[in-house]
Amino acid sequence: MSHGNILIVEDEEIIRASLKRLLERHGHTISEAGSVHEAELSYTLGDFDLIISDLRLPGSPGTEMIHLAGDTPVLIMTSYASLNSAVSTMKLGAVDYIAKPFDHSEMLERVSEILARHNLTRRKKSDSLNKTDSDESEDDKAEGEQEGFDGILGQCDAMRLLFRRIKKVAPTCATVLIQGESGTGKELVARSIHNHSQRSNGPMISVNCAAIPETLIESELFGHEKGSFTGATAARTGLIEAASGGTLFLDEIGELPLEAQARLLRVLQEGEIRRIGSVQSQKVDVRLIAATHRNLRQLAASSEFRQDLYYRLKVVELRIPALRERGKDILMLAEKLMSRVCEKMRQEPHSYSPEAMAAICQHQWPGNVRELEHAIERAVILCDDNIITPEYLDLDVRVKASLFKVDAQLKHEGNAQNGLTLEDYFQRFVLEHQDQMTETDLAQKLGISRKTLWERRQKLGIPRKKASAT
Repeated sequence: MSHGNILIVEDEEIIRASLKRLLERHGHTISEAGSVHEAELSYTLGDFDLIISDLRLPGSPGTEMIHLAGDTPVLIMTSYASLNSAVSTMKLGAVDYIAKPFDHSEMLERVSEILARHNLTRRKKSDSLNKTDSDESEDDKAEGEQEGFDGILGQCDAMRLLFRRIKKVAPTCATVLIQGESGTGKELVARSIHNHSQRSNGPMISVNCAAIPETLIESELFGHEKGSFTGATAARTGLIEAASGGTLFLDEIGELPLEAQARLLRVLQEGEIRRIGSVQSQKVDVRLIAATHRNLRQLAASSEFRQDLYYRLKVVELRIPALRERGKDILMLAEKLMSRVCEKMRQEPHSYSPEAMAAICQHQWPGNVRELEHAIERAVILCDDNIITPEYLDLDVRVKASLFKVDAQLKHEGNAQNGLTLEDYFQRFVLEHQDQMTETDLAQKLGISRKTLWERRQKLGIPRKKASAT
């Protein structure tokens, strides 16, 4: 987690004190103010990494902080979880908003994401001031040696191809269609495209089309006028209008009703929207990124999705590979996610037993990276010590019978070519833990006898250290 220098602007002392304690417990440095005027008089706002401000304050509203803060991101808190207040703050330049009462974990997650993005932007600005053409070519050369791109982890060929395409398409204004199974990280890719686009200073509005009832989706996206239908007691700004000047990310666009698809097509063709109940159209400047786990080509062929909209969407099509297709990335992700989960839960670092690593490689991961992360989180919570075994991951993979042998099935599936044999896991586990564990403890954790442990040491050339012998 990035630690930051944060200013809280909140007139309710109890909320301010509670938020201060929460953020200080997670390593952040906190300053306080009860109003916009007090914040302006007491501090140099550009010195902060983040400003968290209530929307409704005595005197000037919290949105004034957006104008005063310059390049410092502003997160707006609002007791009114209405779409209108959220939309208006995003249009004014707030980096994000959160409704009160907020969940502590949600607040920490938002703060962490904003600080990470802010630090990345600052580094890029600093690098661009000092970078020569030769530096840039060196950076491109080193890209393949890094563990990922813009927070998206991946080293396999398919992920490197994805990163190259993100970098090519991001600076353009092209519409992008992201294809990938659930849990592969489609929203991460969309956010990366936005961050590296010329619209990065504008808002990015994310909408999950599957999460909004069909009767409300058009009102949410396009807005409505007062009295346009039963229950429309006030005019509402739509999410497309709110995203003007920035990026609109429509996740699970395959679930969008046909009527809404026709309206969306007009946005792409004409660059304008018309609120429900309005006779006037208005111009919008929005870049659209869409994502789906469904086959839009088949849906269009069966008339379940508009063909003209499908062709408009797939100007550039990016495919995110499933986790089971990513080879060595699986273990790298497992290690990184483990570190992230342990840090989030304030736990000591954990490690995987060789059986657990083998199970992780053999599991098919239908839920992809999201499933892997949840399995690791569960394991860290339930684990009795700092070593995670397959039962804590809740993976139904039979690896014990083939322990420390080159499994024929592994070889058949091509994993052995990537060096993912159980002997590799054994060697790594022993080298990592032999200084802290006895031979008996090592053998128990590996699920073998001390005699077998000795034999494997001899075969692999790992001498037993005297300090660990008992």
